[in-house]
Amino acid sequence: MPGTKLKDQPMKICTLALASLFASQLVHATTLTENFSTNPVQHGWQIWGNPDLFRWDANQPNLEVTWDSTQPNSYFYHPLGTVLTTNDDFSLAFDLQLADATASGFFELAVGFLNIRSATNANFARGTGTDSPNLAEFNFFPDTGWGPTLSATVTDTNSTFNFLEDFSGLDNGVTYHIALQHAAGAATVSAQVFSGGKLYSTLPVPYLSTNFLDFRLDTIAVSSYTATNDPWGDALLAHGTVANLSVTLPPPPVQNLSGQFLSGQWQVQFLSRTHWQYALERSTNLRQWTTVAEGIAGNDTNAIAADPAPLAGNCFYRVRADRP
Repeated sequence: MPGTKLKDQPMKICTLALASLFASQLVHATTLTENFSTNPVQHGWQIWGNPDLFRWDANQPNLEVTWDSTQPNSYFYHPLGTVLTTNDDFSLAFDLQLADATASGFFELAVGFLNIRSATNANFARGTGTDSPNLAEFNFFPDTGWGPTLSATVTDTNSTFNFLEDFSGLDNGVTYHIALQHAAGAATVSAQVFSGGKLYSTLPVPYLSTNFLDFRLDTIAVSSYTATNDPWGDALLAHGTVANLSVTLPPPPVQNLSGQFLSGQWQVQFLSRTHWQYALERSTNLRQWTTVAEGIAGNDTNAIAADPAPLAGNCFYRVRADRP
């Protein structure tokens, strides 16, 4: 937005630009919904890994998924445009219907949150139990002789696991509605599973680690994990659909942003959030940016950042928000 032109500085006109930390559809909203009525690729969804595992069905509408552990780690994913930690409230809801699901040993299908950099790292391995950091997801483990398992799983930045589970299964051909929630400050994610409009499970059995730290989540994904590096030889093959997906996120870290010249300095004011760090950046061409103020801690109130030595010519400003 145009800056204010002061009478005593008639040649200086600055423009304030907010850094594009959020996907366009999330800048003014805290909810991402996808009902698959139109091609999800047009809404920012992407595929990493084997594209043959995911197929949009326009007639149903839904996403047809193959969870195949013989394939590389593969994700049908959408960036959140923000970074979630244990300090945030967030949730996920979706419909899941399986056509078939078979496994050997103990291996899962997954829908949930991840860190895309972690999940696409060559060393990421969900099956080992020690190499899959930054997850918050719903899992289903088919029955392989010891009974099926539903799980709401979270891992921290060190791949430490916390989960809630229920030793129940999912019947083929039945549509289940899954609701996954994280409450700010919690070291777990809770879940409810509904069938036919009735509560089917709350996943009441906890497994908690005393060493759990924090996570960094930036992506929602339907995840097919590989078992090629599973030390126990576990495997999974499942086919099904995901539909009516909805993600609720906390407010953006920068809100109600405005700018003005004050005592010869360009100054911005915005509503900040706790657990975020802010910096003011300046550019003359919208390509190279220089940090002119940093180390500004958010506190859920108005924050102020100023350029102590503004340039004489035209320039642009943006606020950068980072998760420590």
